[in-house]
Amino acid sequence: MTQQERRVIQPPPVKAAGQTLTQAAKAYVEAHSEEKFALQAIADALFVNGSYLLRVFKANTGHTLLWYHNHIRCERAKELLRLRDRSISQVGEQVGFVSSAHFSHVFKKMTGMTPTDYRLTSATSDKW
Repeated sequence: MTQQERRVIQPPPVKAAGQTLTQAAKAYVEAHSEEKFALQAIADALFVNGSYLLRVFKANTGHTLLWYHNHIRCERAKELLRLRDRSISQVGEQVGFVSSAHFSHVFKKMTGMTPTDYRLTSATSDKW
């Protein structure tokens, strides 16, 4: 086997593999964001150890996988809150939260305002 052939079959560098894993984890979370967060399900789907997944994800994004899961849920909730055709409880349910209190808590933690305040603010800014 020549030197060039050996390079071809060597695994990719750790950083490149980590970025690929991070992208795959993001895609999984985006596709399953309405489901309860389950690290083991994500890790199993990506054929990796859960601890390794968390470490790689944090190293590549600066955020935890749970933070990203909540971020995706809140971004979808923002879209639905702007539509104003559902109650806040219904929006929380639709994006995957079991309780409206937990939805409000997470939404405020992620955005700095309650879902009600966000809806009022977005309604005001839409008029201008």
